[in-house]
Amino acid sequence: MSQDPKWDSWRSRWFELRYKPAGMLAFMLHRLTGLGLVFYLFLHLAILSKLGGGPESWDSFLALVRSPLISILDGILLLGVLFHGLNGLRLTLIGLNLGLRWQKASFWVILVLSIALAVWGSAGLWILNK
Repeated sequence: MSQDPKWDSWRSRWFELRYKPAGMLAFMLHRLTGLGLVFYLFLHLAILSKLGGGPESWDSFLALVRSPLISILDGILLLGVLFHGLNGLRLTLIGLNLGLRWQKASFWVILVLSIALAVWGSAGLWILNK
């Protein structure tokens, strides 16, 4: 069964990250984190809607929230929020013609800063959940 060459070309160009310039990586990560945050919003509202069932649903909700899987997902959410927010500020400054010379370096600084803050925040969340 042969696949469509257009699909293979598109897929290989999108997921081949080795030769992408920093601006393209920033663009892709900004879009992906934005989509992830929208998905999280709907998931969050769906889970919170289950709390109307009384004390039993609250207890099951707390058990779910304190699970290690949710702690890992909270860390990923924190990384997405940090990167999306900081990169949005970077894009705003670039749009105002501030920091045009440093847009490549600022992307890498924001990426490393987002990862460092997410690790630090995840460690704090892990300690609070225990």
